[in-house]
Amino acid sequence: MILDANDIPAGTELQADLCIAGAGAAGITLALALEASGLDVILLESGGDAAEPAVQQLYTGTVAHARLHPPADSYRVRRFGGSTTLWGGRCMPLDAIDFEARDYMPHSGWPIGLDALMPWYGQANALCEAGEFAYTAEQAFARADPPSRPMIGNFESDVFSTNTLERFSCPTDFGARYRNRLAKGRVRVVQHANLCHLPQTHGATRLVGPAQVKTLDAKAFTVAARAYVLATGGLEVPRLLLNSPGVSGNGLGNAHDVVGRYYMSHIAGTIGTLDLSGASSVWHGYDVSDEGIYCRRRLALRPQAQHDLHAGNFIARLHHPRIPDAGHGNGILSALYLARPIVPYEYAKRLYGDAPGGVGNWLAHARNVIMDAPNTVRFLTHWLTHRTLATRKFPSVIVRPANLRFSLDFHAEQAPCEDSRVTLGDERDALGMRRIHIDWRYTRQDVETVTRSLAALAQEIERTGVGSFAYDPAEVEAEMTRYGAYGGHHIGTARMGDDPRSSVVDANGRLHEADNVFIAGAAVFPTSGQANPTLSIVALALRLADHLQRQANLSTLPVPVTSTSSTAL
Repeated sequence: MILDANDIPAGTELQADLCIAGAGAAGITLALALEASGLDVILLESGGDAAEPAVQQLYTGTVAHARLHPPADSYRVRRFGGSTTLWGGRCMPLDAIDFEARDYMPHSGWPIGLDALMPWYGQANALCEAGEFAYTAEQAFARADPPSRPMIGNFESDVFSTNTLERFSCPTDFGARYRNRLAKGRVRVVQHANLCHLPQTHGATRLVGPAQVKTLDAKAFTVAARAYVLATGGLEVPRLLLNSPGVSGNGLGNAHDVVGRYYMSHIAGTIGTLDLSGASSVWHGYDVSDEGIYCRRRLALRPQAQHDLHAGNFIARLHHPRIPDAGHGNGILSALYLARPIVPYEYAKRLYGDAPGGVGNWLAHARNVIMDAPNTVRFLTHWLTHRTLATRKFPSVIVRPANLRFSLDFHAEQAPCEDSRVTLGDERDALGMRRIHIDWRYTRQDVETVTRSLAALAQEIERTGVGSFAYDPAEVEAEMTRYGAYGGHHIGTARMGDDPRSSVVDANGRLHEADNVFIAGAAVFPTSGQANPTLSIVALALRLADHLQRQANLSTLPVPVTSTSSTAL
């Protein structure tokens, strides 16, 4: 059922076996997975079904380096469905190497391996509506007739593969897609409910609760649950923990000052000119699987090459020339430039960067559109029918240069850094909670990952005779930081590990310092890998749901009741 916190009397104490905070990909997945568990579950969501400026404003904070990190309230959405109301739908699993402790990657190593997530990835794919769990061309297109095209004909390399895939969700808005199912189910979804404080019992019990909840209208009530799951995202999780003092007084789960540290995103950029005129064929567009899923190949640095180069995980895609430069002469790209005023910030930042302005540049793009009118019209017609009006949207702009000269779009693992962190600022929001301060940093290892990977790719392109890759190595660091921390990938701020001195939660996502608080989402990732995090967030949430249902034995934990106004709403 779906309730509104504004309809709950002030001072009420709701009781449940489990209280989940945050109705994004992780929280909704948990709620769906536990529907038939027999557990009494409450799912708290700060927003409602639609965007509300006053609610979104709760996400604002400060940023140490505005050039390196977007504003705190961008790339995440405080409403039912969370950031799945905004995401682009790109899905792929983590790789086995991402879980390894690597001597060249500081603070690497998960307490679990890829095998711990494999039982859940198939179901995660289904919830994300990304088709079957098949992430190589051989798996996804085994029955294709004619056979699927190679990405780069005659490119055979022991350093880079070209057969791994990205699969694309609709993209699925978890709030819209699963609302009716939750409305008819046993889970109590409470919208406009802001979890503000998790008090921890002093003494030997190591229990937390009841949770203190507020609405923007200053109404307060509590949720007394046997256990709590924080599924509020990689920036909000540390804010919630640090706003709750815990027994140490430094924040719940933060006795060793680890909460908020090791904050990662991904390193991404566009660089150079990749001339593939020597290849027997080139395919950089989307293939469509039997289930109608858009899939795309990419260049991926093989695991052994990562070890040999002492580089983090790295992938690259064939990309069109930079949109702001009217010198490309392409009407399609210029039409996208002219549409800049209506493109959301989260996409405009990556599409345009620090685009040149002025009347002259605008006229040059308008000239391209007119001179290339037939191609522009075809593209806009396709975009309207296959993107704007389609339920399953064509994922991105694909422009094939006639001379097969591409730029290279790369996406790389960021190394964990203890000084890259999220802390509390001095300002308070409308609920009285301290806002976050973000100090995202990159390291020399990040620069080396991109530098060594690009050099290896240039060598392999030349060795195989398919073309050439020209770029300025001196510009690598500037290019990889052009857009700063990549999008909404907020990773590592409550990392998983076996040692409480260097991690926040254990292998099951439970706080080291509390028996009844768990964290779901990318905050628990010890390393970022190369993959966009949503699919693995969903898989980990399914794994946590199984643990809560089968192993955590919540029935042995008491429900902390602190008032006489309890209700079974």
